[in-house]
Amino acid sequence: MLSSVVVLALDNVAAFELGVLAEVFGTDRTADGFPGYRFAVCSPDGGPVRTSSGFQLVPTHDLTPVEDADLVAVPAHTRGGAVPEPVLAALRRAADRGARLLSVCSGAFVLGAAGLLDDRDCTTHWRHVDELQRLHPRARVSCNSLYVQDGRLLTSAGTAAGIDACLHLVRQAHGSEVATRLARRMVVPPHRDGGQAQYVEAPIPKAPEAATLEPVLAWLMGHLDRPVTVEELAGRAGMAPRTFARRFRAETGTTPHDWLTNQRLLLARRLLEETVLSVEEVAGLAGFGDAAGLRHHFTRRVGTTPLAYRSTFRARVGSH
Repeated sequence: MLSSVVVLALDNVAAFELGVLAEVFGTDRTADGFPGYRFAVCSPDGGPVRTSSGFQLVPTHDLTPVEDADLVAVPAHTRGGAVPEPVLAALRRAADRGARLLSVCSGAFVLGAAGLLDDRDCTTHWRHVDELQRLHPRARVSCNSLYVQDGRLLTSAGTAAGIDACLHLVRQAHGSEVATRLARRMVVPPHRDGGQAQYVEAPIPKAPEAATLEPVLAWLMGHLDRPVTVEELAGRAGMAPRTFARRFRAETGTTPHDWLTNQRLLLARRLLEETVLSVEEVAGLAGFGDAAGLRHHFTRRVGTTPLAYRSTFRARVGSH
């Protein structure tokens, strides 16, 4: 369920990152068949806040709407300043009651200050990952990700990566068809490839001055249902396994296992959305072996069960 969205605007908030959240969740497109949201921008006391661009922003709410929002989002802001304790307490309460939490760029530092990154996978702008890791040593900070999801916590890298993360949430809540239409409306790609835990659909870029892995990846895409090993893939590429693993990360930003798992999840989602195949059949066709294997990976990376995802998506598609 995603129907109410609250954005926390703190002092020196980044205007673009806040604008991304407002564009995706605060623009009313219901007349064109898109989902609508109750959207609010909040400051700690409901008063004006400065932006990092030098102008003031005047929210219309204090922290009250945070208490029942489905999604609480924190855009980027200048790092190093103290976060008001009422903000941290409101974020903790939101997490405790199961709300989704989203940070864009350095907004992750606010979530960290609230203690919400401990023992969680997360990311931020590549320039700040070392600082985030130093400040929050229990966090598992990814330096290569456009965005990272850990349960109901979603953190994104800088600027445009916030769009990727928002579209990912829309895709989870309302299905791929809605997210793709919204991306087209915003004139942005529905998926961008890279080293993040997402369902990569865009073409894999060729590494400069390096032999491309595209033939191997194309073969993999046609054989997602069968078990494969790094040794087998390395043989197809004419490389030693260690060389292949290094080249694979250089060209895709991730490991062969993670890339393959993400592609299999993308296929499973499509089968759940577009067919009436059983979960067991979907698991076999997507290369997860059985329904238990599919449920394990699906729940961990998508945040819901295959059956719940199918139910939500098919209901949404039928209404548009």
